[in-house]
Amino acid sequence: MALYYADVHRTRRNGEGFRITYTGDGVSFMQADCFGEIPAGPGDRVFVDTIPLQHTDGVIDLLRRGVEVYYLRRLTLISRRREELRLPKTARGDIRALMSIEQKWFRRVTEDFLVMRRMVVAYRSLMRARQQLLNKSKALTDLERYVVKPAIKALEQQMDELAERIVNEAWKRYPAYNKLLEGLGIHDSLAGREALAELLVYVDFANGPLRGLKELFGLYKPVRSKKKKHWRIYHGCLRYALNRLAAAYYKTIPNGRQCWELVKRIRELSTAQAPG
Repeated sequence: MALYYADVHRTRRNGEGFRITYTGDGVSFMQADCFGEIPAGPGDRVFVDTIPLQHTDGVIDLLRRGVEVYYLRRLTLISRRREELRLPKTARGDIRALMSIEQKWFRRVTEDFLVMRRMVVAYRSLMRARQQLLNKSKALTDLERYVVKPAIKALEQQMDELAERIVNEAWKRYPAYNKLLEGLGIHDSLAGREALAELLVYVDFANGPLRGLKELFGLYKPVRSKKKKHWRIYHGCLRYALNRLAAAYYKTIPNGRQCWELVKRIRELSTAQAPG
């Protein structure tokens, strides 16, 4: 089994593309335009700092060749380790820092995750565009608002179409998805079904500790003390998805306590074992 470590960085030409620097021993470094060019075979492992959406197909190509791909859970670990080891702020320095990080900080990538992530990111982009138009329309006159209204309707239609695709893919790729739908009873809400699918892509409800889930969704209430600080991981996009799911579940605007009760309910459904 061979190990490869890769650093993905933007190209200097226009800053829009990405370039991959990789190594197998920390001494010889090679360049690649896509992950499919890395000479890894069945049973080999590739550790990477991040996987841009543009490289989704290249990573899927590696997975179908029998290669295990892992990405770093927290990018801040690279800069911290680089400072500790006094490494230069270059692609090679980042790779050497990556090689010194324990494997527990990496998450194994699956084709299901990559395919779902690409659709979820597109859905989030549509939501942001719609919300921006809605916010701007509040400052417009009635005539100007009438002109913007068709654009908002078009975005909402695209969101519904993409949400249906996300739900269908989740139904195929995640066996627990249907079980959770039945347990939560949100079949009549497309936004709720999409939000549940989005959460399953990023969150491991069955194995994640309750404290970690509470921090991830920003539901942890810190103790007010000058001596003790509570550092919490807060993912805004996942909290927004949880709010949409909670709105479909409770059929009202949810508060923090309701969201937390829903998280515990999902975890309970995810960890429940069938009789026998």
